Amino acid sequence: MGPGSTAIIHAPYVKHIRAIDFSSKMIDIAQSKADAQNVKNVTFERASIDDISVSNRNFDAVLGLSILHLLENKEEVIATVYKMLNPGGIFVTSTMCLGDTMQFFKIIAPIGKFLGLMPLVKVFTKEELENSLTDAGFAIDYQWQPGKDKAVFIVAKKAE
Repeated sequence: MGPGSTAIIHAPYVKHIRAIDFSSKMIDIAQSKADAQNVKNVTFERASIDDISVSNRNFDAVLGLSILHLLENKEEVIATVYKMLNPGGIFVTSTMCLGDTMQFFKIIAPIGKFLGLMPLVKVFTKEELENSLTDAGFAIDYQWQPGKDKAVFIVAKKAE
């Protein structure tokens, strides 16, 4: 979620948004922005995607922006998102696929994490991300990457 800008921009076009972030500071910033713009249909919640609890088939869309490469097990989270969605629901993700451009990061990232210099960063390719999505049951509806060193943007649809 970050500072809540994406949720606030989308708020006029949907019934309700449940936005999560693990940082209470980001929640405070987002809530202040929403209050300043009189946005009432967004709920900001301190939570992590890998420990969030929701019932199955509860959402029409889930946005996971800049998160999958920061998770210990992206496959589990993708499977959870699949369960969260109504039939025909979509999962939108923007993800850094460092395996396509920075293979050396597979060595550097664990060392940086061990030394406390950086967070967990998983290295995988765009093809591996696509396979994780399709293995969970999603069909890729749309894909775009503005450059080879940029995040890949994917819209994946749950079967109806």
